[in-house]
Amino acid sequence: MSIQRRKEQVAMLSVASNSILVVFKIVVGALIGSVSILSEAIHSAMDLLAALIAMFSVRKSNLPADEEHPFGHGKFESISGLIEAALIFVAAFWIILEALKKMMSTEELVSPGWGVAVMGISAGLNFFVSRRLFAVGREADSLALQADAWHLRTDVYTSLGVMISLAIIWIGHFFFVDPRIHWLDPVAAIFVAVFILKAAYDLTVKAMGDLLDEKLPPEEESWIRSLIIVRQPQVHGYHLLKTRKAGHFRFIEFHIKVDPLMTVTDSHEITKGLKRDILEKFPAASITIHIEPCDGNCTSLCRAGCLLPEDRRRQKELARGGQRP
Repeated sequence: MSIQRRKEQVAMLSVASNSILVVFKIVVGALIGSVSILSEAIHSAMDLLAALIAMFSVRKSNLPADEEHPFGHGKFESISGLIEAALIFVAAFWIILEALKKMMSTEELVSPGWGVAVMGISAGLNFFVSRRLFAVGREADSLALQADAWHLRTDVYTSLGVMISLAIIWIGHFFFVDPRIHWLDPVAAIFVAVFILKAAYDLTVKAMGDLLDEKLPPEEESWIRSLIIVRQPQVHGYHLLKTRKAGHFRFIEFHIKVDPLMTVTDSHEITKGLKRDILEKFPAASITIHIEPCDGNCTSLCRAGCLLPEDRRRQKELARGGQRP
């Protein structure tokens, strides 16, 4: 099965599971009067919307480059992540507002045991689905799927928190006629909202980084540099390494210095080898390599990436007449 097909299938799984949980939580939350369960229903509704957006972006981002989009459609995933984050921020603040209203109310929960059950089912189902989303999202380097996975993994922890608070209320009624611990329910809802806000913030930072053409992570750029360095002595130096990312697509460009007497064919073979090795690690990468002659005209930019021994570099400079810009 192709990785694209697996991405679409796991996105559809997320849509299906969240649809079931939204209905389940709304019904139980309304029946027992639990604001924390209703807040979890809103959380799952946001997860459902996020899953729908993720499924749409996963399909769109895989479209090939065309005349109007010569760099492809990878940023669909980043845009979807930003939209998901905005929706989560709104939902979190709504939950906090409703929880504060509930804290000032004296209304008691009815049959909190049902709430314990629905939260337990929710935590288990979301853990399973998020695990699948993480696995495929990391394998495919899909921001949309990983964002969806983080939504559901956050929902696992918040569901457990709500379940514990409802369990305490439920058990308390077995030992006390009026334990007066109904406040635990809205407190758990606020706890849910805080987790949601943290997830939304992290997702916003990641999505904005891709949309603003932030460079690749340091470890990835270091790997590219090491790949160039091992090409010496054929490669005399390199500079102007630029990288960025759009969805799971990477864009990499740099200049390399070679012997000025090297043939076009030989220099082309070097670039072919570099591209082949980069594509083995990053299959969805667009790579541009510019060839320059190492003729002794050593600028400060050139010296910073020079791979020649100091004596050979000086010889080249002297051969050119010792001119230094």
